[in-house]
Amino acid sequence: MTLKTGDWVEVRSKQEILVSLDSKGRLDGLPFMPEMFQYCGQRFKVYKRAHKTCDTVNGTGGRRLPGGIHLDLRCDGKAHGNCDAACLLFWKEAWLKPVKGPEQPIELQSCTTGDENGESASGGGCAEQDVRNATSRQLLGETRYVCQATELPHYTSRLRWWNIFQYVEDYRSGNVSAGRLIRGFVYASFSELCHRLSRLAPLLQWLYDRVQAPWGGIPYPRRKGTIPVGQATLSSTLNLQPGDLVRVKSYKSILETLDSANKNAGLFFDAELVPYCGGTYRVRARIRQFVDERSGEMSFLRTPAVILEHVWCQSRYSACRMLCPRSIYSWWREAWLERVSEEAGAVAVKPPRAVEEAGRSMPVGRPTSPVAAHLSSEPQSEARLD
Repeated sequence: MTLKTGDWVEVRSKQEILVSLDSKGRLDGLPFMPEMFQYCGQRFKVYKRAHKTCDTVNGTGGRRLPGGIHLDLRCDGKAHGNCDAACLLFWKEAWLKPVKGPEQPIELQSCTTGDENGESASGGGCAEQDVRNATSRQLLGETRYVCQATELPHYTSRLRWWNIFQYVEDYRSGNVSAGRLIRGFVYASFSELCHRLSRLAPLLQWLYDRVQAPWGGIPYPRRKGTIPVGQATLSSTLNLQPGDLVRVKSYKSILETLDSANKNAGLFFDAELVPYCGGTYRVRARIRQFVDERSGEMSFLRTPAVILEHVWCQSRYSACRMLCPRSIYSWWREAWLERVSEEAGAVAVKPPRAVEEAGRSMPVGRPTSPVAAHLSSEPQSEARLD
């Protein structure tokens, strides 16, 4: 198959999928997680072709993933200690059937299925319990979770930012438009210019803002916070709950809450959050705990953070992973938000497509200095509470 964005697919039955897995519940190293069983037999549109992704484990940049697909489905974390990260799930094309629409009948396809536990007649595949058992392991008496995020380096391979074929695939798959692709290269070129002419960078960034301002473009997204590292940063307690309506403060106001490492109480404010400044959104969930992708440990936030509906990384400014389709939810401190009444915000909430294009005048680019690369790959997390 060569599925593209917008194509309809049906998730194969549990038995068909189990037969495709090895004894550890994986296909080509990609874990099929228990949170995915609930979608078997249902139909969805392809959200993005996941032919590439980003390495949030080792920070190596872009990674290649053959046969990868994203549906608009996220992990609910129930089999992984109730992790709150809500990661976009990875699917293999082998786990999907192409269909013409949500109600269109499909032709029966032959597939070697096994018994009700998923054991195939040839002895391959695995049982559902094997998939569930593979979600964690014990290390020195502590639970280490195993999921698609923690195992990402094992089912992907290195993809250099300069590999032009990935951008051809971005366009051919329908992941991005030609305009979005061109704007990405324009920003990357400007970022390179700022790096090479570092003494003139403030002037170039000022000119950048002046050019963007007339049509409401996003200001240069890689500025530094104003508080010295080590000093206390501004905090706010709004006690936001799912469904609450909020407005993201202006970029300038948020910079005043950050130290010079662009952190507030340990949480990094990434350039990918800048296109959402000034927008109005609903709170999707509070982030209390999450699986650390490097260690597999369950980590906990000391200071509240929330994720907002349809507000995720668009990979416009990310280092060496331009146009990554993974759409990781951005995490927000309450100090960066303000409450909005239902009456005032009724017409301000942006639908998914509007949000996706909100920063269209500020496309993705590749930061070219080691500092910029470090900022882009910094995990949005704090130290674990002991």
